[in-house]
Amino acid sequence: VQLQASGGGLVQAGGSLRLSCAASGGTFSTHVMAWFRQAPGKEREFVAAITSTGLTTSYDDSVKGRFTISGDNTANMTYLQMNSLKPDDTAVYYCAGRRGIWPSIRQNEYDYWGQGTLVTVSS
Repeated sequence: VQLQASGGGLVQAGGSLRLSCAASGGTFSTHVMAWFRQAPGKEREFVAAITSTGLTTSYDDSVKGRFTISGDNTANMTYLQMNSLKPDDTAVYYCAGRRGIWPSIRQNEYDYWGQGTLVTVSS
């Protein structure tokens, strides 16, 4: 399975961006898709995850109420709508996928990773 993240860019604080993650090369009926991010000089951290049914989502406290993760199984796409962006949201954002039904926040539980897309939020 290959994942391709896109949609990053430069935005002013308070603005919005929508990230996309396209999956190809095979899919599985039950899976979890997630977004992680890595800011300069920091470790990669969990942002949000969603189950393939769309019924269960998980968010880091730092993005709750501002970010929304969603998926389109028919198109093999996962999205991250980011609103009210802050300079602290500046990072490379990675999409990740795993088989299973639980939206884990642990990156070592994800088997597939995209290449990352850079989000820069200016103050």
